[in-house]
Amino acid sequence: MNTLHQALQKYWKYPAFRAPQEALIQSVLDGHDTFGLMPTGGGKSLCYQIPAVIKEGLVLVISPLIALMKDQVNQLQMRDIKAMEITGGIPIDTLSNLLDNAQFGGYKLLYLSPERLQNDWFVERLKALPIHLIAIDEAHCVSQWGHDFRPAYLKIAGLKTLFPKVPFLALTATATDRVKADIITQLRLHEPKIFTQSFARENIAYQVYTAPDKLHFTQKVLQKYPGPAILYVSNRRACAETANQLETLGISATFYHGGLSMVAKEKQMMDWMEEKKQVMVATNAFGMGIDKSNVRVVVHLNLPPNLENYYQEAGRAGRNGEKAYALLLANNSDKQQAEQQFLTVLPDKDFLVVVYKKLCSDLQIAYGEGLDQSFGFNLNRFCNKYQLPIMKTYHALQFLDRQGILTLSHEFSEQLTLQFCIPSKEVIRYTSLHPQDESIVVTLLRTHPGVYDLMTPVNCAVVARKSGATETQVLAVLHKMHNLGMITMNAKTNDAQITFNEVREDERTINRVSNYLTNQNHLKATQLQAVLEYAFENSECNSTFLLKYFGEHSTENCGHCSNCITRKKSKPILGDLPEALIMVLKNADYTSRELQELLSQPNEVLIFALQSLLEAERIRLLPNNKYSLRNHE
Repeated sequence: MNTLHQALQKYWKYPAFRAPQEALIQSVLDGHDTFGLMPTGGGKSLCYQIPAVIKEGLVLVISPLIALMKDQVNQLQMRDIKAMEITGGIPIDTLSNLLDNAQFGGYKLLYLSPERLQNDWFVERLKALPIHLIAIDEAHCVSQWGHDFRPAYLKIAGLKTLFPKVPFLALTATATDRVKADIITQLRLHEPKIFTQSFARENIAYQVYTAPDKLHFTQKVLQKYPGPAILYVSNRRACAETANQLETLGISATFYHGGLSMVAKEKQMMDWMEEKKQVMVATNAFGMGIDKSNVRVVVHLNLPPNLENYYQEAGRAGRNGEKAYALLLANNSDKQQAEQQFLTVLPDKDFLVVVYKKLCSDLQIAYGEGLDQSFGFNLNRFCNKYQLPIMKTYHALQFLDRQGILTLSHEFSEQLTLQFCIPSKEVIRYTSLHPQDESIVVTLLRTHPGVYDLMTPVNCAVVARKSGATETQVLAVLHKMHNLGMITMNAKTNDAQITFNEVREDERTINRVSNYLTNQNHLKATQLQAVLEYAFENSECNSTFLLKYFGEHSTENCGHCSNCITRKKSKPILGDLPEALIMVLKNADYTSRELQELLSQPNEVLIFALQSLLEAERIRLLPNNKYSLRNHE
């Protein structure tokens, strides 16, 4: 057994590597610049984590996904592998201490957001670290042709000068041939060893269906294929609504989105991971770092913005190699809805300037200031205050985040400040009368000694951890003391945190990135067009279509996608069904589900008959998903 397999079994308990993990890792260990194109579920993180545990020194990991960095660091620490992450908003003294720990503390992995490389002092400190590998995750972010370009990634190539003998490892899950070539150029990879894993997932049936009643269709699918499932929806409100509707139909479900508190996220995630709930209904905030191998079904109830996202999300099905299903449900109203959701909300340069200036004014940042300052932020409050459209403003902030001008963290937080307004002897009296609260009150006083003198920010998570209580219990005690008049307390709810990575320069800041904005808007329109073609115009094998999009050509059809199955089946014999449908629709408008109950026809036969009548322009589908006669009938 060689060292690679020993490390794999010791820390991860895996029996063997997946192709091409072992060859890629060996390339890195041999000192070669290396490029890895490994689709979702391919095990990219092991390609730099294994070298970290078997070599002396430190692996530097650059990633734009803060939540994924935190998740990986937590996972590594649970495996007794020393790792840390450095993101935005850290005071300079704390940052210096963290770098000292990375240098002398025996750490194996250091995760950075790319914006950190824009600080010359920080880059200079990196030179002292015992770095033997630089791993660039989500490497497509370095390319303007990628679906998530971040200019901060262009700074990474500068590390070549500081660490000329240290190999670079560039990893991505989605890259066309054009993007792959651009990554190699922009990162200045020297004669890289290139490893690509096929995008083909032979065990996944990619299926696209026209479904006027999507919930009913999904219910039938989940009943037919029991097992863990993920349903992706387009917004937060739909998460809770869809989960509740499934529960009403007898299918256990929970939900996940970026607006939940950390406590709620963890609970609802574990309910699904431990299969107390069959279905996770989620926005695209769900999925990073999720390692659940037996997901049977992934359903997209709405069109995704691009096929890159769709492929990654669909690829969370069937990671155990068993047969799995990735369904995209579409109807006639989805095209217009997708264009409104993904294109009409894109900000132009003028709107970006307005949002940036008002944000700085709202947070009281003067011109030339703001670097490394962090603020709690509530999007709804901000938009209401300045009469800004919410989704367009959100996309503007997202763009500023991706350009490295600021960091937008979507973690829910409750900023709580309090001050005691009774003497200490009365606090002692309270704890003697309420012994169940004593550990929380004592911990609060020890961890926040200024609470007698002034309004003090309180970290409920720290108080909970040190007192052995939950955050809910801590908040309950604080609210009780507030109601008794013992403390004055203010709580301000935020749905995000914003950290400024640059000083405020208004138009100069925006002018520097305006060309990227124009290119991004054009790219997003092109990407959505590919989604619409896949959903509405594609007649070839769905798997072949996706492979072709990512530059991988196959002449063999998968045989089990919706298009392949349709070609295998002979067209159903309709008989008098079309005329029967016309007679029924003369009396009233009906959904396909109602028509199926009225006429007692198999679903696929009914849908085929309705499609025939639609193509003949004898009926039409209304916005409420009911079928209606054309006027001339």
